[in-house]
Amino acid sequence: MNNSLHHFTMHEEDRGLRRERRLLLLLAFVCLALVGGALYLQFYRGEDPCPLCIIQRYFFVLIAVFAFLGAGLRSWRGVAVLEAMVVLSAIGGIVAAVRHVYVQARPGFSCGFDTLQPIVDGLPPARWLPQVFKVAGLCETPYPPILGLSLPQWSLIAFAVVLLAVGGSLWSRRRVRDAGI
Repeated sequence: MNNSLHHFTMHEEDRGLRRERRLLLLLAFVCLALVGGALYLQFYRGEDPCPLCIIQRYFFVLIAVFAFLGAGLRSWRGVAVLEAMVVLSAIGGIVAAVRHVYVQARPGFSCGFDTLQPIVDGLPPARWLPQVFKVAGLCETPYPPILGLSLPQWSLIAFAVVLLAVGGSLWSRRRVRDAGI
């Protein structure tokens, strides 16, 4: 009986890991779609990205990379490490998005274009893919809202959802592990 209980637990664990990996894969594609949406707004609607926009793109790309890597792993420990990286990236994205929302809520307040622009444009991806990662706009420029919210507000929501979903998953698995269940 004990052996069959162990087998059942292992099967449940494998199924849980597969589900987690599928969710990471979905998360990666959603983050890449969000970057694709930003590129659409840039190239087809003329909404040039500011330094904070580019920083948020980096965090969405980092989340996607970590999620893709996590989805490819077959151990809970490896998945957990990459999910922790996703959580850290989401926190970084939240910080950038909150700053961007703050700047846009105060007309005449700059995001620090003079300070941030050379740093952001100096990163290697800005040289490899300047159309995607090179600064071309100002943070305080108000573009038309999408469903009543600005792009930085949508970005903030997306990062918060990622943080809550992945962070919550990590926390609940840790509680289960610590309880010995």
